[in-house]
Amino acid sequence: MEIRFDGKRALVTGAGKGIGRDIAVALHKYGAETVAISRSQEDLDLLKSECPGIQTVNLDLAEWSNVKTVVGGLGYFDLLVNSAGVTRVGPFLDVSEDDIDYVFNVNYKCLFNVCQTVAKGMVERGQGGAIVNISSVASTIGLADHAVYCSTKGAVDSLTQVMALELGVKKIRVNCVNPTVVMTDMGRKVWSDPAKANPVLARIPLGHFAEIEDVRNAVMFLLSEKASMINGSCMPIEGGLLCN
Repeated sequence: MEIRFDGKRALVTGAGKGIGRDIAVALHKYGAETVAISRSQEDLDLLKSECPGIQTVNLDLAEWSNVKTVVGGLGYFDLLVNSAGVTRVGPFLDVSEDDIDYVFNVNYKCLFNVCQTVAKGMVERGQGGAIVNISSVASTIGLADHAVYCSTKGAVDSLTQVMALELGVKKIRVNCVNPTVVMTDMGRKVWSDPAKANPVLARIPLGHFAEIEDVRNAVMFLLSEKASMINGSCMPIEGGLLCN
């Protein structure tokens, strides 16, 4: 099944590292005019050296009004992938207000702002579009020490479905992908301890965590016309973890 995005313009947030970076590179490879956003100029410079054709934008998504101005000034987009995300890990009883504000601001509020800004452009242009939000299996199951993170991903799933309902009539499809642990550089660092990883792996019938390409391939499909009837879905990429 060949997927191409020739003639399309795509925006990817959190494109400096990990999943977002891989998605930006893939979109460029498949023909999309791709704009990559990250708050790390160093990461963007490395991305640009690998893919000179990608436009990079150094932007702190936490600055609500500035995001409206900068993203709105980039022109129209046919495709949007929201990959920017953070977490703070700790017991529920120890979670602080700052933890809640920080994680919700990036994982939900910033995503909401970018979606709203880009979707308005899609509506005004009248040619439809596709949006994919990177969520997590943590939206569906509880993970110890991840109270805030799980909550933000549940919010992302709900927002995705409301957007799909409201924007579907404008020919804009909105979906999310919900992976388990993904073996990015950060994922390997956090989950390299067998004492932590093995109890989770024991619940995954396929017996391993997800790789970046597992998420990237799902996102490419959902963005493409091959998924033209898929709207409002939360696609699990978790090897059967939710079957337990």
